[in-house]
Amino acid sequence: MPTIDVQVHAYERNHPGRPWIGTLHGPAEVTGDQMVAAMDAVGVDGAVLVSPFSMYGYDASYALDVHGKHPTKFRLVKPVDPNDPAVADTIADWAGKNGTVGVRIMMRDNVSTDPADPGINRVLTAAAKHSLAVNLLCWGRLEQVGLLAARNPNTRIVIDHLGLQQPFEPPAPPDGWADLPKVLALAQHDNVAIKISGACTLSREPFPYRDIWDPLGRIFDAFGFARCMWGTDWTRATALLTYKQGVDAFRVTDRLSDSDRAQLMGGSLARIYNWSPT
Repeated sequence: MPTIDVQVHAYERNHPGRPWIGTLHGPAEVTGDQMVAAMDAVGVDGAVLVSPFSMYGYDASYALDVHGKHPTKFRLVKPVDPNDPAVADTIADWAGKNGTVGVRIMMRDNVSTDPADPGINRVLTAAAKHSLAVNLLCWGRLEQVGLLAARNPNTRIVIDHLGLQQPFEPPAPPDGWADLPKVLALAQHDNVAIKISGACTLSREPFPYRDIWDPLGRIFDAFGFARCMWGTDWTRATALLTYKQGVDAFRVTDRLSDSDRAQLMGGSLARIYNWSPT
């Protein structure tokens, strides 16, 4: 079974041809070539490349360039704006490009908290029409996500980063798992899957981060491994661990059977995003 990372980012240095709109914690650049080299060094066969909103906003042109150069290594997710009346057209255009598997909503202050919001539901409806998953950065909005999932049962919804706010630098917060019961409640919706991404950044212990496994076990029990997908959230995690540590923590633990590890680190993603880098 291939090993597939459910979320990585790649970006160029800031330059006038593709200027950043903000910054993302991490190195001055992590190009597609550099991301592939990091993956190859630790035996990660492919990844879902999420265009970094903090730098490029809704412009996923660099992600498309990376996929064009490494078409067997990556599939692509781009942020979309639920407040844009033309967002359904944006999603249709995105679905027609090579290598696309999903869109993303950053559920921040400018995004409605109403589960009946027409813009958010327009995104979920359009994504389902084009067989794209909707990735939600939704910490603090988990009850709303449950209501959205119920309203859109035919849309594949993917919860980013355990549904929990995660740190950009150490130390990890003492209450990082406080909203876990709200995360577990989402498992009742069959159309909701969850990224087990960035989990190591919530650890208050050094590698191999043994304190993450009890709360992760509760997520595995609730969702089942068929709806859980491992990932590193590279490069957001660079101040807390190395890419190798983010991979190896899930390989060395005795809390996963070989079959569960195979599902978690690639098998589930291959089904949910309908792609494998074989």
